[in-house]
Amino acid sequence: MSVALVTGASSGIGAAIAIAFAEAGWDVMAAGRDEGRLEEVADVSDRIAIWTGELGESDDCNELIADAIDEFGSLDCLVNSAGILLRGYAEETSDDDWEDTIRINLNVPFYLSRAAIPHLQKSTGSIVNISSIWGLEGAQKAVAYCASKGGLILMTKALASDLASDGVRVNAICPGGVDTPMLASGAEQAGEDVEEFLETLAERNPNGRLATPEEVAGLALFLASDAATHITGTAIPIDGGLTA
Repeated sequence: MSVALVTGASSGIGAAIAIAFAEAGWDVMAAGRDEGRLEEVADVSDRIAIWTGELGESDDCNELIADAIDEFGSLDCLVNSAGILLRGYAEETSDDDWEDTIRINLNVPFYLSRAAIPHLQKSTGSIVNISSIWGLEGAQKAVAYCASKGGLILMTKALASDLASDGVRVNAICPGGVDTPMLASGAEQAGEDVEEFLETLAERNPNGRLATPEEVAGLALFLASDAATHITGTAIPIDGGLTA
């Protein structure tokens, strides 16, 4: 039996990852803030248990890891998918917006990874961090988000180096535009016409479309699988060829 913990699992990429792992035979702890949506995810498979709560401080993250171990007895993969996107130029980014973005997108993955490491060392498991192509390159009106996702990529590489001798792998996925509620919400925050923004984003990709959450989930499942045991420290774009 393999066990995965997936954060941000109430919608979008996180929900798709939780479902993909469960359908592949994993037991899954799906964590998020929206209990109703989490219950809808759990309805897909009896392999999915849910954890509802806020993740912001290290104590919250320690509690989530402990609860996952209590539920399933072990941990084979941590997927850090929870994230926020607050759009704005630097002069429009408040202290609270900056700190919230760094806290959720970078601090929480670190706290969870730190708490999970002893369990992953026992299982020779892995960590999959959901970053962004905006962690590989800059983007307008997204300074806090870019900083947080860039930091997550380098954290991935540093942890991969630290943990390689223990057989624990750490990788990051860097989606481009993915058809999710967070992407639409970010466009709305930036004052964009949402439909026009999504169409423009899709047209920028050489393949002419946005990714689906299920495509990102498929990559996460591969990186957690035995087929990827020699892959660690990577930051893999899934962007329809945009960064090519």
